[in-house]
Amino acid sequence: MSLNERLNEDMKQAMKSQDKFRLSVIRMIRSAIKNVEIDQRKTLDDSEVLDILSREIKQRRDSLLEFEKAGRDDLAVTVKQEIDVIAVYLPQQLTEEEVKEIVQQTISEVGASSKADMGKVMSALMPKVKGRADGKLVNQVVQQSLN
Repeated sequence: MSLNERLNEDMKQAMKSQDKFRLSVIRMIRSAIKNVEIDQRKTLDDSEVLDILSREIKQRRDSLLEFEKAGRDDLAVTVKQEIDVIAVYLPQQLTEEEVKEIVQQTISEVGASSKADMGKVMSALMPKVKGRADGKLVNQVVQQSLN
């Protein structure tokens, strides 16, 4: 079952169970997907939908950080719940140790030796961890490894 089909089924389930919060989050996700489909004039495949889900989670994590800085716990709780709903549709996230292992493999494959090679490493690495690791974490691990 594709991610789009799964989102549709989960939306129907949320309607039946009258879970208004989950329903609204799924509708927001589907709206973001539909907007991209309209812009690109094509139906998105699972990897493209995964990109959108990752972007949506990243936006919410950024918002969460800002809400916590501002002391808006009411909004922070809501955003955390949205992140939890969206995270269900993403593949299982890699641990920091797994990311470090993949980074080391990629560095040896590319033959990187200094921070000047960071672009080569990141371009080879990101397709391997796409949707399974936070870009910020990957960037930090690469920087530490190249020092």
